[in-house]
Amino acid sequence: MSADPTFFAGRLLVASTQIEEDTFHRTVILLLHHDTGGAQGVILNRPLDADIDAVLPGWKSVATQPQTMFQGGPVELNSAIGLVTVPGDDREPMGVKQLFGGLGLVDLDAPPNLVAPEVAGMRIFAGYAGWSGGQLENEITRGDWYVVESESRDAFSERPELLWSQVLARQTGNLKLVSAYPDDPNLN
Repeated sequence: MSADPTFFAGRLLVASTQIEEDTFHRTVILLLHHDTGGAQGVILNRPLDADIDAVLPGWKSVATQPQTMFQGGPVELNSAIGLVTVPGDDREPMGVKQLFGGLGLVDLDAPPNLVAPEVAGMRIFAGYAGWSGGQLENEITRGDWYVVESESRDAFSERPELLWSQVLARQTGNLKLVSAYPDDPNLN
């Protein structure tokens, strides 16, 4: 009998220093879903120069600072995912599907004025990051990703450009040291 697989929904994938290609270089990904069929998440630290109201009218006023679209990943960039924080655990607000830890996905087809009073923070992502069954596990084993606990504020950081080093700095041991790793080690 084999051991139960470990799934990481609700946790962060932090790109290791060995990922140098632009798509995932120094990214922090919140895993929204992970099971034997694969995994999906959104990159938390890739703001785009794209006005939310130009794409999804009415949602900019609900969005957390910086009030811009974020690149959630390389998959389906023409789709949008709304991630929200929901105060309390009592009920699922209208237009929101709760995920974990007070976070949920908002139905971006719902009227923003009905959803806004029910949520405390919101970020809108163009696309997502996705892995087929076993692919993410192989990348983790290879050392591409550090898997760490998330904090609710990670998804709504006002300084997303600092998130990679901030998440690593709050870890222990060698991971804490990685937070100071220079972007170009040749300049060290």
